[in-house]
Amino acid sequence: MMETRKIIAAGGLVWNERDELLMIYRRGKWDLPKGKLDEGESIEDCAVREVMEETGLKSITRGPLIDVGYHNYFDVHINENVTKETHWYHMCAAGNQQLIPQAAEDITAIKWVKDEALEACLEDSYENIVTIIRKATTTPKS
Repeated sequence: MMETRKIIAAGGLVWNERDELLMIYRRGKWDLPKGKLDEGESIEDCAVREVMEETGLKSITRGPLIDVGYHNYFDVHINENVTKETHWYHMCAAGNQQLIPQAAEDITAIKWVKDEALEACLEDSYENIVTIIRKATTTPKS
């Protein structure tokens, strides 16, 4: 069996005052903002930092942990199998903040969605993202 590298990451399910969820479009799929933990950083700080970097949001309130998800993939950049452990948090973004897709992370679009628009995004997303969104909509945000 091949060794698997473990990567720790964190991200957020960000809701606005209209109860819309922030979705990002990256590499042909609707996704959620998340990223790798930096050395010496807390997992909670990582979640907020990554969401801000990937979306351009300047003010986010972090809520409770929703869940920790795992997915496996082959990283072509390091030529290794990887298990990514992602800590997902509820988050809120107040006001009408400008959204700026982080091009360096291949993010080409960002939008607030709910109801039918959210369902359309989930049809063009990853199974683990659909699972965490379904879980988040059934857990308290504060």
